[in-house]
Amino acid sequence: MSNSSNPLLVILAFFSIYFIWGSTYLLNKIAVTELPPFMLASTRFITAGLLIFLICKILKISLAITRRQLLNTIIAGFLFLAFGNGIVVWALKYVDSGFAALEISAQPLVVLIMMRAFQGKKILPMSMVGVFLGVIGIYLLVSQNQVTNQENSWLGIGMIFLCLLSWSYGSLFIGKANLPTNHFVNTGYQMFTGGIILLLGSLAFGESWSWPTTWSDPTRYSMLLLILFGSIVAFTAFNYLLKVVSPEKVATSTYVNPIIALFLGWYFLNEQITMQSVVAAAVLLTGVYFINTKKKLVMFSRFSPRFGKKLNQ
Repeated sequence: MSNSSNPLLVILAFFSIYFIWGSTYLLNKIAVTELPPFMLASTRFITAGLLIFLICKILKISLAITRRQLLNTIIAGFLFLAFGNGIVVWALKYVDSGFAALEISAQPLVVLIMMRAFQGKKILPMSMVGVFLGVIGIYLLVSQNQVTNQENSWLGIGMIFLCLLSWSYGSLFIGKANLPTNHFVNTGYQMFTGGIILLLGSLAFGESWSWPTTWSDPTRYSMLLLILFGSIVAFTAFNYLLKVVSPEKVATSTYVNPIIALFLGWYFLNEQITMQSVVAAAVLLTGVYFINTKKKLVMFSRFSPRFGKKLNQ
């Protein structure tokens, strides 16, 4: 697969990161109630990576990569999977799945700030409005009594924010890094290496491992869906999009992920959706819209077209 974009592939890839990833919060929440978090994530990613390698062998896709590409896949595997996902799974022990998805919806805001800090990209006025709304939305989200009164909730909130930073920096890193040209191979190496890092973390923390035969049916089904769809399908789509569209566009998955996660958490796990969470979601997602919109600031361009044009250059 080349780095040129195919419109149909782009649409299918966006569907994957929008809807499939929105459901992974529920699946991880179900599994982490029974399994240790790092063991859960490690099993998911190592299995997915090995399956991808097997598929590549069957399809006669070369797995050969350079040392630089291997190093970069290890870095990406750590940023996205070992830390960026593994810690989120751990934090789900202390916060609701819908809440976690809402907090992570601030990713476009963080990506924008990082692009300004590390790449010198200019922040447009509309994006500044989005940053302001994003900050307000995050405050509304984390200041709820229903959240802050839960045991270790602040620890979970803080760790998810660190994961948010890791994912955001990883999005910028992978867009420029020398990685395997085949997106499926790229995903396989990231999955496998990220899973190995999580395995080492699990052993370091002394987690208890168990065989799938001892798991409950909901946990087994959740793990199967996480491996096949959440890992292999959606993460391959994610890597593909980061090479063919801009990082801030890829981050727009946070428009849809929280809505899917909130609904599924409410429907299957009876997670509470407070009015403040609804308001926070509306403010956050409006901020994400402003960050990604290419429209001009109407309040300026209406009175002075030249001034409005200058602001949005």
